[in-house]
Amino acid sequence: MNARIRVLLVEDDLRVARVNRDLLERDPDVHVVGSAATCAQGDALAQALKPDLILLDVHLPDGSGLGLLRHWRAHGLTTDVALITAADDENSVRLALAHGAFDYLIKPFTGARLQDLLARHRTRRLPGPGAARLDQGRLDRLLGHGAAQPATLPRGIDPNTLDRVVQALQGAAQSVTAEEIGEQVGLSRVTAWRYLEHLVRSEQATLEHQYGNAGRPVKLYRARTP
Repeated sequence: MNARIRVLLVEDDLRVARVNRDLLERDPDVHVVGSAATCAQGDALAQALKPDLILLDVHLPDGSGLGLLRHWRAHGLTTDVALITAADDENSVRLALAHGAFDYLIKPFTGARLQDLLARHRTRRLPGPGAARLDQGRLDRLLGHGAAQPATLPRGIDPNTLDRVVQALQGAAQSVTAEEIGEQVGLSRVTAWRYLEHLVRSEQATLEHQYGNAGRPVKLYRARTP
């Protein structure tokens, strides 16, 4: 699976759009391909750029982002859409979810919460048209039915992504680096490292350091055996 995420921002506040772009592109596997300030611009760019992920505001100069989301779904656009907005009323949240938004962030939000959104998007990415058919296990993970995890995970740790990292680590024949796990699961090295460090803290994995001739030691991770 290609881990590169192409993101379209639909946000009328240019300062907020710049901040969000900077937060997103801290992840080397994320690229903001376009930014729109109105519903009309957002619709045109969504059709032209075909992004993997659209981050959409509710209050836009020429209409509602919720109306734009409804328009996209009515015309068959199945791209993952998440709302990032100051609209914190229950009705807006319910409408967004009813029209197929997979996540909803209320401004202001933390960088960790945005990373959690990206992690959730990665778990939802379907194979391309020529890929093999889905089995039930893969479909369950896409739908959010991953293996049971503790009720209180640290902020920024998505249970579905954690499940995939655990499976990759358990399937490794030997100790592996964060980069190797990231390549296998479809995460950046930094994101994979964050999940692996969580597994070490929760005693689900062990960490060892491999020292070479120069530079920092290499961190190697292995699933902890029962």
